[in-house]
Formats: sequence, structure tokens, C-alpha cells
Amino acid sequence: MSVEQSATIYVYYHKDMPVFIDSAGYVPVKVGNALHPTKMDFLVDDSFDSISDKNLYYSELTGIYWVWKNTKQEITGSCHYRRYFTTYPEIFKYRLKRLLYFFAGIYRKRYGLIYTRNIEYFSSKVLNQDQIKEIFQSYDVILPVKRKLKYSVKEHYRRYHDVNDLSIIEAILQEKYPEYLSSFHLVLNNKRLYANNMFVLPLSIYNEFMEWWFDVLFEFEKRIDLSHYSGYQQRIFGFMGERLLTVWFFNKNLKIKELPLIYFKYLKFE
Repeated sequence: MSVEQSATIYVYYHKDMPVFIDSAGYVPVKVGNALHPTKMDFLVDDSFDSISDKNLYYSELTGIYWVWKNTKQEITGSCHYRRYFTTYPEIFKYRLKRLLYFFAGIYRKRYGLIYTRNIEYFSSKVLNQDQIKEIFQSYDVILPVKRKLKYSVKEHYRRYHDVNDLSIIEAILQEKYPEYLSSFHLVLNNKRLYANNMFVLPLSIYNEFMEWWFDVLFEFEKRIDLSHYSGYQQRIFGFMGERLLTVWFFNKNLKIKELPLIYFKYLKFE
């Protein structure tokens, strides 16, 4: 795919805080603004066509939905205020630290992630416009490096969430998108997952994916009782979004460029 247009990568914030990535094409968006209005000079997700009031359950997906419905650009990206795509190789001390992850038993958890608090050094290493254009000369989409799970995707979900959710999704796919059932089962039995609901997509693929993604999520919302979810589990649609994203891209015959993420785990101003 040859793409010459510039990309807009939307960075989703859930609270007011300084913007520390100010590179070309990166645009901050405050999610859940209907619940907690921002005082920052951000785009907000509660104008026009919006699901901002559902942010407690949809997490960053309220921002992703708002961008889909209310903006248009040839290439659209999604990332978090802590997590950013990068094409740069890890510096030596981080590769050495990754060896320690293995012995500490957290290698899988941090696979594909560069954990750092060094904003000054890594802020210039986030994915930029020239790199996006270069990648799209040979690939169709950009996604994060798939996370390595200790268990299968289904068993992982069973251990940390309500596994009955997956049965509901299966029923929805059976009724509305049976051509995805085989991919759904293969993903559930695998140990790899596209986490964080992050992507960089050209317009045609972006629109097709958004239509399918939110159609399934909204149907799922109709079939569950939200009062059943509390605390951490209230972010149910964010969790399910990751699984569905993995299924959709697994099912498509697309050339995917997987990139590691810089994860600013510890931010000085928090």
C-alpha cells in the first residue's frame, strides 16, 4: 500500500495533565468528558455523536468512537497518554533489563513494551509521520506487538474476568457475523493478544473495522447487565474490545506491521 497522506494519532487522556508528547500529528483527546469535564485545551469526547457518558464501562473506546464519528483523515491512529508506538530498537540497558524480566517471571507481561520514566529521551522516539509513510509502503496496518499470555486467551479471560462474556460474544458472532466464528475460536485457544486498543489504520480499513467493532460491542451491551460489573471489571468494553480487535485482524488477510510500545509507566507530574 502506498500512502502519502499524513496521519493523525489521537492520544486518549482520562484526566487533566500536561501533554508531554508534542510531535506533529499527535492530538490529545479527553475521554469521559461528560462525566469529568476538562479544564485543559483538549479535544473532548462529549460533543456531537458521542458515548462519553459510558466511559466508566468503555474506557478509551468513548474517545475512539468520538474520533470515528466526528473526524475524518486518511490515516487514523489510537494510543494512550502512557503508551506510544515506536520503531526504534531498545537501547542496551533496556535489553539487559529485559533479561532480568525473564528471571523475575514477568517476561510475558512486558513483552513488546519498553517501560521507562525517561520522558526526555523517549519523547523523540515515538512513531513519526515519515516512519508511518515508510511502513505503509509495505504494510496495510500498524498494530502493537502481540502480548504473550501465560494461558490461552480464553483461560486468561476466565481467570481475570467473567468467562460467560465470551459465550455472549460467540452467540452474537453466530447470529450476525458467522464468518468470524472460526477466527474467534482460534484466537481464544491461542496465547497472543493485541492489547490496549491501539492501531494506525488507513481510512478504508479503519471504517470497516469501526463499523464491525462497535456493532458487536453495542449488541454485547444490550445483552449484559452492567450492574454485574464493579471496580476494575467495569471497564468491560475496553477488555472485550481488545479480544474483538484481535479476532477481526486475525480474520483479515492484511499485512500487519507490529511495533513495540514505549510505556511511560512512571510520570513525574502524577
